[in-house]
Amino acid sequence: MGSLDSPAGSGSYKRAAAPASVPRAPSAGGGAARRPGVRSRLARFVLVDKVDFLQWIGTAAAFFFVTILVYTFLPGSVVVENPTMLLPSRRASGGWGQGGTEAVLPRGLGGLENGEGLTFEPTRLREKWARERSQDAQSLAELGRPVKRAGARKPRLALVFGDLSPDAMQLQMISVASVLEAMGYEMKVFSFGDGPCSSIWRTIGIPVEILPVDTKLLTSIDWLDYDGMLVNSIEARPVFSSLLQEPFKSVPVIWTVQETSLAHCIREYKSSGMTQILGGWQEVFSRANVIVFPNYILPVMYAAFDSGNYFVIPGSPAPAFQADRFIVKNYDKYVRISLSLGPRDFVIAMVGSQFSYDGLLMEEALVLQAVGPLLQQYPSENSTQTELKVRILTGNQTDKHRIALEAIALNVGFSRGAVEHVAVEDTDNLLAIANLVIYCSCFDEQSFPNVLVEAMILEKLVIAPDLGMITKYIDDGINGLLFPRKNIAMLSQVLLQVVSNGELSDLGKNIASVGKARAKDLMASEAIEGYAVLLENVIKFPSETLTPLTAGEIPLPLKQEWKWHLFEGVEHLYNVNESLADCKMLQKMDWHRNRKDDPHSITPKIDETFSAIAWREERANGIMSAKMKLEEEYLKERSDQPHGTWEEVYRNVKRVDRMKNELHERDEKELERTGQPLCIYEPFYGEGTWPFLHQSSLYRGIGLSSKGRRFGADDIDASSRLPLLNSGYYRDILGEFGAFFALANRIDRIHKNSWIGFQSWRVTARKANLSKNAESAMLEAIQTQKHGDAFYFWVRMDQDPRNHANQDFWSLCDAINAGNCS
Repeated sequence: MGSLDSPAGSGSYKRAAAPASVPRAPSAGGGAARRPGVRSRLARFVLVDKVDFLQWIGTAAAFFFVTILVYTFLPGSVVVENPTMLLPSRRASGGWGQGGTEAVLPRGLGGLENGEGLTFEPTRLREKWARERSQDAQSLAELGRPVKRAGARKPRLALVFGDLSPDAMQLQMISVASVLEAMGYEMKVFSFGDGPCSSIWRTIGIPVEILPVDTKLLTSIDWLDYDGMLVNSIEARPVFSSLLQEPFKSVPVIWTVQETSLAHCIREYKSSGMTQILGGWQEVFSRANVIVFPNYILPVMYAAFDSGNYFVIPGSPAPAFQADRFIVKNYDKYVRISLSLGPRDFVIAMVGSQFSYDGLLMEEALVLQAVGPLLQQYPSENSTQTELKVRILTGNQTDKHRIALEAIALNVGFSRGAVEHVAVEDTDNLLAIANLVIYCSCFDEQSFPNVLVEAMILEKLVIAPDLGMITKYIDDGINGLLFPRKNIAMLSQVLLQVVSNGELSDLGKNIASVGKARAKDLMASEAIEGYAVLLENVIKFPSETLTPLTAGEIPLPLKQEWKWHLFEGVEHLYNVNESLADCKMLQKMDWHRNRKDDPHSITPKIDETFSAIAWREERANGIMSAKMKLEEEYLKERSDQPHGTWEEVYRNVKRVDRMKNELHERDEKELERTGQPLCIYEPFYGEGTWPFLHQSSLYRGIGLSSKGRRFGADDIDASSRLPLLNSGYYRDILGEFGAFFALANRIDRIHKNSWIGFQSWRVTARKANLSKNAESAMLEAIQTQKHGDAFYFWVRMDQDPRNHANQDFWSLCDAINAGNCS
């Protein structure tokens, strides 16, 4: 094997020539002459060139030692083609940067040769969207003519948040909403908690509504008024208590998840047997049409809940927001102490991919060897002057990995303690005090690493390999520095250009300054455009809506930056503890743990999120009670029925059938309704409409499906009276008219009052239903026969934007229709 210290050119395997022999006196015997000559040359080689020989032996031993460590501590992997890379020279006196040898890397480093890595592809979603586009094109082709859309309103979107505290999520969605509004969308913000960002939303013209904290009122919004929903953060999960129920199951939902707190709890839930919690989250994740993540590591962390609806829109202001927060705090001294660093140490931060893969240790070893030449610019470890320290950001570090890297660092020439690992939790601290940042991973990912964005915003010089996702955003020598990933030896030359006399050179400082200016809005355009494209694929706009602009028609100035200026002057902008905020929703679920630990405890308040399970149990109990009651009626009929004619038996059977159909429609409400002149029927479909239905005897619900009827209420089952409604197609076509037809079928068996009325649950959702005063006025008009037989229509006059003068109905109608109403 060739020496790594050979002064020959790179790739050479030649060994240095042997020293010239010293003349010696001739000997009498030829054999004797040959024998002493051999001993003399060997002695001279061992004694005169003893140092060089030991260096050669030490170099070879070190190389084999590193190789053995790599093979010992790296996990096994698939056998791939061995890539060829140029290794930098190992540290030796006066030999740095003069050359190296071409060596073959061990197996397990597969992605380094061609830059290939894991690739996330939303296959199911894309196949679904392609299939829907094909069906739409086929329908248009069969129609034979182009369809002209005559829209009457803008498409409506609902944006749901856990709270309105100033954070990166608010900044991103305000930036996205500003562009969507310019594209032609109409939006409204709903939040379960108020905050300083509510004023920002109103400033850009988007109304805000604070939802009540009481879980029983979480479904008090008619989500059918919106063509789609953008739900943000896991704290907004309570909104799914209604979206999981009919009729809101059809509302398109895009849920953006940026938190990692829930992902960290999945293993705990599994090990603790909390299947109810896991099932609840699985159901919620499956309900969303699309789950959006800002990076490619989160889909892996949430793999347990994946139902084929995961999608990644890379780009978020979170790294910039986090960096600005650290700049405001500014406690450099305490961070250096916590990381075992001196006040004057020159710190190099080595960061890499968030994924764990084979070859990570080898990459770190190669980069450490490339950093080695800088050691000559620093005095010995006993000096009080500046020292070179390397801190490696790592996730799941094992003891074997740590021991192997420590041995490699000592072999390169670093003193003990100069190279240490730093936990992921200290990422912000490490980047803040680092003098330069090296991205040491050659694992080709699909998006630009967030850790590099944060480093650039902190005005740190970034040095990275020339991977595709990095060269897209870093111009070599402009806002960062690049080195060939297939020739890491070039990293030593790059470092020597920007580190001079133990400090960062002016060139490095200028590059870091340019990087900071560009990094704050890095990938903003891709993120904003990504949401616009996603809405085009997910939402199917009804015919009455105006067609918004496409993603390609967005003006570039609108999407190339985040709306930082809107957050200027916001109170407590950088004081929000996001780690605690992420856990708010998880803390609300502690009652599950308490119930599991103490099975005898009674929890009076149960989270509405899991109330669907309780309702199903209640319905099952109700059905069982009804069957038992029916069986008792059958037994009673058989025991009390005397022998009679077949006509009497036939009449009794028909009476039992009527009791079977009307068993669930009779309770105390019907007794209260007896004698009243009016009964108002409220057609509804699904449990999501229950909060909008009235409980008084004046009203009675009529369910379009037998599955969503209220237990314990005297609701009418329209599907049993009109079997056509059992078909989802006809139920959707007829809508609430299906309830009218169901009532008309043998109406005398159901409706016992003189007057009949109808009121949609959606009217109640819009707060346009009959008020108490209107109910009393209508009942009085009916009882006094004020208008005889008539049709009554009601509408909220105070909510009509055309009624500025607060006129009555007829006056307003005459004003609008040129006096033709009265």
